[in-house]
This record gives sequence, C-alpha cells and structure tokens, in this order.
Amino acid sequence: MAQAPLTQSMQSRVGRSKQRYSDLGERLIAGVVPLSQDRTKVLIVQSTRRKGWILPKGGWETDERLATDAAIREAWEEAGILCRVLRDLGTIKEIRPASSGSSSSTSSAAGQMRSIYHFYEVSVEKEEERWPEMDRRARMWVSYAQAESALRDRPALLEALKRSSMIR
Repeated sequence: MAQAPLTQSMQSRVGRSKQRYSDLGERLIAGVVPLSQDRTKVLIVQSTRRKGWILPKGGWETDERLATDAAIREAWEEAGILCRVLRDLGTIKEIRPASSGSSSSTSSAAGQMRSIYHFYEVSVEKEEERWPEMDRRARMWVSYAQAESALRDRPALLEALKRSSMIR
C-alpha cells in the first residue's frame, strides 16, 4: 500500500524553523530514489535553486519522528507521488570545499560537512496530477544513464542513485 503524508496538504513547508541538525551542526536531509514498478526508470524533479534536475529531498523536521516520514512528505511536495519505502539506502555526507580560515569542528582536509542525507529507495504507487510544488517543479521519468548524467554535479544524490537497485 502507498504511504502518504499523514495529511496530504497542497501547501509545501517553507523555512527552517523546524529543521533538524546533527550534534555537529550538519543539516539533516531526507530524500527518495523513486523507482518505477519495474525499476527501469527513476523520477527526477527540477531544482528550484539551481539549474538542472534532482531527486526529491528536503529537511527532516522536528515534528517528524522518523526520516522516512520526512522523505515521504518531500516526495509528495516536490514530485506529487505516493510511494512505498522499499529499503534504506543509508546516510550520505555532503562535503563542501573548505574555505580559507575555516576552523569549524565539522571541517576536514577535504572540506566542511554541510549536510547528512538519509535516502530511501521507494516504489511509486501513484502520481497525482496536482501537487504542492507543481507550479515550481517539473518531473520526469528517466533511465539510469539519463539520471546519472543529470545528477553528475550533485555527488550525494548520485551516490543515492548508485546505491539503489534500479536496473541499469
């Protein structure tokens, strides 16, 4: 059975007042790799902040008990899908290049921790015609190769795709 947010609002959440952070200050993000029933296609959505395409994802908020709750909500808000979680793809750390003079406790030789993603492989059970961010985001079913190309500048999202059981 498809999992839907407890209340399927046509309003997407905005702001970070309820955003969860790790003990070290990294933003906690939940996302999905939405697969077709036969696992040959993945649904990607247009980014609203950058050019290009992304996987549905967003902040895990304090009123959401589990990261899966946030991931399912984000799938609804950004892609207009009802989905079923198939498996946990684990956590993926996003590193940004170190800036000069950075002395943060989350910095390393390779860069500074920005976010920790919790990704889930999901099966798309239903695509709605109307969804909260339909006026700001297009969605598109693509092959593995097309998704790999679209996500090439987003290492954390590309890693989630690679961890999925999508047929290549």
